[in-house]
Amino acid sequence: MQNPASLPRPGSRLVPRVLIGLALVLTLVIVVAPLIYIFTRAFAEGAAVYAKNILDPLTLHAIWLTALVAVIAVPINIAFGIAAAWSIARFRFPGRSLLVTAVEIPFSISPIIAGICYLLLYGRQGLLGPWLEGHDIQILFALPGIVLVTLFVTSPFVAREVLPLMQAQGSEQEQAAVTLGASGWQIFRRVTLPNIRWALLYGAVLCTARAVGEFGGVSVVSGSIRGQTNTLPLHVELMFNDLNVTGAFAAASTLTLIAIVTLLLKAALEGRRG
Repeated sequence: MQNPASLPRPGSRLVPRVLIGLALVLTLVIVVAPLIYIFTRAFAEGAAVYAKNILDPLTLHAIWLTALVAVIAVPINIAFGIAAAWSIARFRFPGRSLLVTAVEIPFSISPIIAGICYLLLYGRQGLLGPWLEGHDIQILFALPGIVLVTLFVTSPFVAREVLPLMQAQGSEQEQAAVTLGASGWQIFRRVTLPNIRWALLYGAVLCTARAVGEFGGVSVVSGSIRGQTNTLPLHVELMFNDLNVTGAFAAASTLTLIAIVTLLLKAALEGRRG
């Protein structure tokens, strides 16, 4: 005879089922359904029209510019993330707490606010605007402005992934390498980098996804000039405003595919880290 205490209580299985069902319904409504709708509308007029929209010169330029910004911003943020994480995890120095806080700032400030700050700093009427104009240097409404705001928005991702791992691992292996006469570069290449490589790749994937999908800050500093400073997220908005709904969904499907690939890479890297 079973012990009464071991018998499942009435409703004990109901709560998990309700929670699981609620999670599945919300996932379907909030995530899956919009993704399906994007591709349905993108191909609503057939594959030929979809291909025509994707191969439109303005769309191709938006894709190229978005990729270029990511190619520039991600390596810089990888270098920044490693330097910041290594400095915080391995050294004690004046301003260390300030650096820790600075790494987190982009998560707490709206990208639009960041864009406005760059506008007030580098704009024609901004603090550095007259000097930049006098030296024929254009930051805003050009590639440098887009890269700057993207760097700001994506700067925490690598550092946030690498720092906890470096703190957990400690510095014993690096100190042993110093004792054996290894140089700083040898220590980083043969000891530090192998230990953080999966966290580094994970942060780089997140950084890339954020760089490709950034809209708010870029919309402030780019001017959304067609064929010049119009990134892919901005291009989607402009096509909607032009009532080219099918073309907008075609461009949006490209962003969605990038997001799906990023998700798959993220899952693979999580498995490696585990």
